Amino acid sequence: MITYEYYCEANGKTVEVSHRMSESLKTWGELCQKAGIPLEKTPKATPIERLISGGLLFKGESSNKKSQLPMADPGCGRSNCCRHQH
Repeated sequence: MITYEYYCEANGKTVEVSHRMSESLKTWGELCQKAGIPLEKTPKATPIERLISGGLLFKGESSNKKSQLPMADPGCGRSNCCRHQH
């Protein structure tokens, strides 16, 4: 499973969640359900954006033993993005 970060522009939140490469999350509701977090005040149909993925978890490994894959980081241009704050 790969760990992905998703960003919701409507609420300014970035959420990390692991799922299969074949899965694709498109809305805040799908993300909250997958991550096991409450919707709060953001409507479930609110679109989300996937950011740069961070790690790969091989079957049988514990979650504290992630294998990091090198990824190109083009930058998203958001000053509030946790990956691009300096």
